[in-house]
Amino acid sequence: MRQGFAVIVVNYGSHELLAQNFTGETWTHDDATFFIVDNFTSTRELDALRTLAAQHGWRIIASPTNVGFGAGIELGVNAAIAEGFEQLIFINPDVAINRDTLGALHDQVVAEPMVMVSPKIVTNTGRVWFDGGSVDVTSGRVKTTGRADMAAPFAWLTGACLAISTQLWKLAGGFDPAYFLYWEDVDFSQRVTQVGGRLLVRHDLEVIHDVGGTQGDGKSATYLRYNTRNRLLFAAKWLPTRAVRSWVRHTPAESYRVLVRSGRKSLLQASMLRAVAAGTSQGVRAACAPKSRPRSATSPAW
Repeated sequence: MRQGFAVIVVNYGSHELLAQNFTGETWTHDDATFFIVDNFTSTRELDALRTLAAQHGWRIIASPTNVGFGAGIELGVNAAIAEGFEQLIFINPDVAINRDTLGALHDQVVAEPMVMVSPKIVTNTGRVWFDGGSVDVTSGRVKTTGRADMAAPFAWLTGACLAISTQLWKLAGGFDPAYFLYWEDVDFSQRVTQVGGRLLVRHDLEVIHDVGGTQGDGKSATYLRYNTRNRLLFAAKWLPTRAVRSWVRHTPAESYRVLVRSGRKSLLQASMLRAVAAGTSQGVRAACAPKSRPRSATSPAW
């Protein structure tokens, strides 16, 4: 058993955000050991990370390729477990957190190892970005504000900032790398509850999310592709056939909603339209493919 806890961040070309959000007295916590998993973008980025790591005592796990968010977290978790850590905190590079909130998340997991916990997340303008996730099981639309009931079917916590014990991580099996990017936290939340874990949002704790900080202005084609694809990948994995068909019927409207999150200008950008078309097509194929689907113990009767 190792004293303290592991903070795991998956980096993709974001060393400037790491320097902004995870250095200085407001963040530093004596009990935190920082693991940065670099999903490779360039040798210059990796060199910059290694310079920061030397200055701040961070561990660097360098992936030779971009393995995605879930698989990147897995690399960090494996490194942390190998060093004996029993509590894990995942944070995105564009999330600012202070030492008190970091410590409170850690203390929650120490006190309740079968709880996975997130803070409330706000934007840098103070708008609530996440205070509990829910999924509309008819349409497949997600909601991230409004204090969702964390005991309800298909409740979920965002991977942007959450804390979990290694015990619960192992029981639930970690993130599914098939998602690559987006929706893996929705999926993982179902498996946490399936193995007897509990989801918790600490509304008294608050972190700041620089929305779009890791993507620049607007949503990227990668964001569009994987959001439209993975919504239906989730349905194929977790829902019975007639519910999946309902999600497929709602797909044109939901794909459109994802597309215009960057503004209506996206409707005129060929690369964005192609990304949505590709993701939607891949998702529909996954949803329509015959397969056995795990059912959560908390899933509603259909």
